[in-house]
Amino acid sequence: MTAPHLERHTGFVSRHLERRRDLVVYLPPGYDGDPYRRYPVLYMHDGQNLFEADTAFVRGEYWRLGEMADMLIAEGRMLPIVIVGVNHTGHGRVHEYTPTRDARLGGGLGKQYGRLLTEEVKPFIDARYRTDPRREVTGLGGSSLGGLSTMFLGLRHADVFGRLAVLSPSVWWGRRAILRYVAKARPRPSTRIWLDMGTAESRMGLADARRLRTALVAAGWREDVDLGYREVAGGTHSERAWAHRVGDVLQFLYPGDFGEFHF
Repeated sequence: MTAPHLERHTGFVSRHLERRRDLVVYLPPGYDGDPYRRYPVLYMHDGQNLFEADTAFVRGEYWRLGEMADMLIAEGRMLPIVIVGVNHTGHGRVHEYTPTRDARLGGGLGKQYGRLLTEEVKPFIDARYRTDPRREVTGLGGSSLGGLSTMFLGLRHADVFGRLAVLSPSVWWGRRAILRYVAKARPRPSTRIWLDMGTAESRMGLADARRLRTALVAAGWREDVDLGYREVAGGTHSERAWAHRVGDVLQFLYPGDFGEFHF
C-alpha cells in the first residue's frame, strides 16, 4: 500500500492565539485527477497523533487515519474527503481545547481557538485546495479534550460545521458544563454527530458519555439517525484504541453511498 498523500504547512500564525502551530493536510486518492471536483473537509484536533508514527504522543501509536481513509475510499465505503490535522501547541493544548476556565487547571480559550479554526484555518484551506466549503459537508473531530472541544465548537459554530466526531470526550471539564451547553441548543442544528466511549476508559467517563447522549437526544438528536452512539467494548483512552474505531467514524460521517445525503 502506498503512503497517504500528506502536505504540511508549518508555523501557522493566528491573530487570536499566541502560539504557532503546524497543519497537516491529507488529500484523498484521485485528488490530482479531476481539476473541477471539490471535496468535503474534516478538521481534526491533535494533528500530531493522526497520520505519522514519529510525531504521535506515544511514539508509534497513531490513528493511521490516512491509511484508513485511503482504504475506505478505494473500497467505496466512504466519500473522498480532505482531512486537516491541526496540531496542538503542547502546554497550550488544555487551554485552547476547553470552553471554560478552571481555577486549578486553567483553560478557557476555547472561543479563541474556535475563531482560529473558522476565521483563519478554514479560509486558508479553502483558498489552497479544491474544497466544498458548505457546512453540510464540513466536519470537526477529536478525542478526549479534543472531543470536548468538538462538541462545544460544533454547536457554537453550527453554521460552519455540519458533522462532528466526538470520541471519548472529557465531559467532566467545568463541572460538566458541556451538558448545560447542549441543553441550550435550540433549535437543534441539522448536525450529524458520532459520540463514543470505551468501556475500559473509566466508569465516570462512560457515565458521562451516557449523560451527553441523553442530553443530545433530549435536544432533538435521533440515535442511529443523526446521532451515532457507541460504547466500545474494552476500549481504552489511547491513540491505539481510537485508531481501531476511526474507520467506523469516517463511514458514519461520510458514507460511501452518500446515505441520506446529497452533495
